[in-house]
Amino acid sequence: MKDTEGYVTADGRQIGGVLMELNNITLKFGGVTAISDISFDIHEGEIRAIIGPNGAGKSSMLNIISGFYTPTIGELWYKGEKRPQMRPYEIARMGVARTFQNIALFEGMTVLDNVMTGRLTHMHAGVAAQALWYGKARAEEIANREIVEKVIDFLEIQSIRKTPVGRLPYGLKKRVELARALAAEPSILLLDEPMAGMNVEEKEDMSRFILDVNDEFGTTICLIEHDMGVVMDLSDRVVVMDYGKKIGDGPPDEVRNNQDVIDAYLGVPS
Repeated sequence: MKDTEGYVTADGRQIGGVLMELNNITLKFGGVTAISDISFDIHEGEIRAIIGPNGAGKSSMLNIISGFYTPTIGELWYKGEKRPQMRPYEIARMGVARTFQNIALFEGMTVLDNVMTGRLTHMHAGVAAQALWYGKARAEEIANREIVEKVIDFLEIQSIRKTPVGRLPYGLKKRVELARALAAEPSILLLDEPMAGMNVEEKEDMSRFILDVNDEFGTTICLIEHDMGVVMDLSDRVVVMDYGKKIGDGPPDEVRNNQDVIDAYLGVPS
């Protein structure tokens, strides 16, 4: 892994060194190449966006980072070590959490119970102890519940904590999914189209929460998003994909003025 130092953003924020590095990633499904020889890194404490047209391979890249897919060719380095082939739950234990493009919550469970599932990787008591709610299991659940309650307060969803998720409007479900991922206390938070389907007010709220998560918790964030206004406002750096290839990578202003990006995705310089 490269020994790359951090950098200072345009607004004067100090970003740490490389937390994750993807080298020459290629992903094939039979004869179809979804990702072709892409390399980029994610620095500690930054908000890193991945953008591009539909079918560009963005979600496939996020699936590689979270362990749902294994690259056909290439290496992924995390916290200075080459990451071997691992199952998604093992990667979650290493500090990688995510939300999904299509909401993946337990509709019949309350908001509180859904967010508590984000703590599963931090629970170690056996099944018998959990069933009896005794000793270590009881202490463990109480400690995890305290963390979950702090996340619920942070995301301002106290009033719906006992409400079944299936009764909630779309925008609040998105926030609950963010809460569940944040409850895992990740080093890297992966957000797959967190603004999809939201109205303007909901997007403003979600943007504020993403910035707050990054600022107050220091969480590194990698997100996929189609709303270019959101991307340009939130991101420290942007990588652009098109037909499985990287066509741009850099600060938002640099990417915005990249002719290849304009031709493939943005259409006109803004």
